[in-house]
Amino acid sequence: MEQNKDVIIIGAGSAGLAALREVRKQTDNFLIINAGHYGTTCARVGCMPSKALIEAANAYHRRHDFAAFAISGSEQLSIDTAAVMRRVRSLRDRFVGGVLKSTEGLGERSIAGHARFLGPNCISVNGREYSAKRIIIASGSRPIIPEPWQAFGDRILTTDTLFEQEELPRRIAVVGMGVIGVEMAQALGRIGLEVTCFGSNQNLAGLCDPEVATTFAELLGKELPIHTGNRADVSCNGDSLIVTAGDRQVEVDAVLAALGRRPNVADLGLETLGIELDSRGMPSYDPHTMRIGNLPVFFAGDVNGDLPILHEAADEGHIAGRNSVAATCHFYQRRTPLAIVFSDPNVAVVGQRYKDLDLETIIVGSADFRTQGRARTAEKNKGLMRIYAERDSGKLLGAEMCVPGAEHMIHLLALAIEHGMSVADLLRLPFYHPVLEEGLRTALRDLSGQL
Repeated sequence: MEQNKDVIIIGAGSAGLAALREVRKQTDNFLIINAGHYGTTCARVGCMPSKALIEAANAYHRRHDFAAFAISGSEQLSIDTAAVMRRVRSLRDRFVGGVLKSTEGLGERSIAGHARFLGPNCISVNGREYSAKRIIIASGSRPIIPEPWQAFGDRILTTDTLFEQEELPRRIAVVGMGVIGVEMAQALGRIGLEVTCFGSNQNLAGLCDPEVATTFAELLGKELPIHTGNRADVSCNGDSLIVTAGDRQVEVDAVLAALGRRPNVADLGLETLGIELDSRGMPSYDPHTMRIGNLPVFFAGDVNGDLPILHEAADEGHIAGRNSVAATCHFYQRRTPLAIVFSDPNVAVVGQRYKDLDLETIIVGSADFRTQGRARTAEKNKGLMRIYAERDSGKLLGAEMCVPGAEHMIHLLALAIEHGMSVADLLRLPFYHPVLEEGLRTALRDLSGQL
C-alpha cells in the first residue's frame, strides 16, 4: 500500500480540475488519476469544437438573407467543409492546450490509468494500491452507442469522433434530437450535408413547454426533415446504412448517434463501497455536499448523470474539492438552473421547468418574436418566449424560449430569479431601444397585465 494521501481525485475533466484547484489550496498530498484523453469533454469534444462548427455553419447560412439586404451574388458562394473541420480542430487544440496547463508540473501526483475502488478509502491503478482520507469520483461520461450499431464501425459517429473527420459524409442521419442532436443536425445541414433527423421524443432540445416546443419544431422543420415519436433502428445495405423509425426509412452514409452520454462507472468497483446501487450501478449522493452517503467519497460532474453542463460540473467539483479537505462537510446552495441550446434561434431554459409547475398557481407571459422590431431589422424575427411567475406575488419562477439572442436574455432572467425578483422589479429596469431585450419586456408586460 502506498503512503496515505489526503485526497485522491479520479478524473481530470471539468469537475476533477475544479476539485483539484480547491484541494491544492489546502494540501500537496494528493493524487489525480485520469483514464483516456486529458483536456475535458467541453474543450476536446463538446462545447468548444461544436460552437466552432456552428459559427461556420451560421456564417454560410446567412447568405440566404442577402437578398433582403439588397446584397447580390449569394449564389456564387461555396464552403470548403474540409477546411471548416481543420479550423474546428485548430481552435479545439488551442482550447485543450489551455486546459492541459492545469495539470502541468504535478509530476508523480498525476497518474494516467484506470482507477478501481478496493474500498471507501482505497483504490488500485496500474497495479499499485493507494489509500486516501477522501476520494472524489469525477470520471465523466461517454457517448451512448447501442450495441447493435457498434458493428458498423466508423460509420457510426459521436461527438467524440465527429470533429476528427477530415471529410464529412454527404448523407447523414442524426439520431437523438436533444441538445447535441439539434445543434449538430442544424450545423451539418447548414454547411451543405444532406441531414435527416430522428428522435423518439416529440419535443426537441429538451423543451417541455408545449407552445415553445411546437414553435421550435416548426422552425427547425423548415430546414431539416425531422421524424419523431419512434425509436430508430440502423441496418446495413452495402456501403450505406439504412435508418428506420416507424414507417420512415432513409439511406445514409453515416449516422451521428446523439443519444446522450453514459456515466463512466463501469469497472470502478463501486460495489466495494458497501452501499446500495441503483439499476444503473449508481449510488445516491447529496447534490449540496456531493457526498455519497456517510462515506469519505464524493461524486461530481457528468459521472453522476444529473446536470451534464460545464458550469454545473465545475460547481460540483468545487463543492467536492472544498468538502474533501474540510473537517466537516458544508452544505452549498446550488445556482439557478440554466441551460442553452446554440441553435438558430437559440433555445434557453431557466429556473423552474413548465412540467414541474402548478398551473393553478402561476401566470404565463408570452412574446412572439415574429413582430419584434430589432429582430425584424436583422431578418431574425422568429420564435416564442414564455415566462412563468407566481399568480399572487408576481415572483419570477422560470422561462422557456426559442428566440434570437436567448443566450443573453436568459442570463438576465437567471439573475432576477436568483435574487427573488418579481415582474414589477424587472420592469423597473431600463430597456434600451431598439434591442432584442424589448421582446423580454413584452413578455413581462403580458405578465404584469395578469397580476
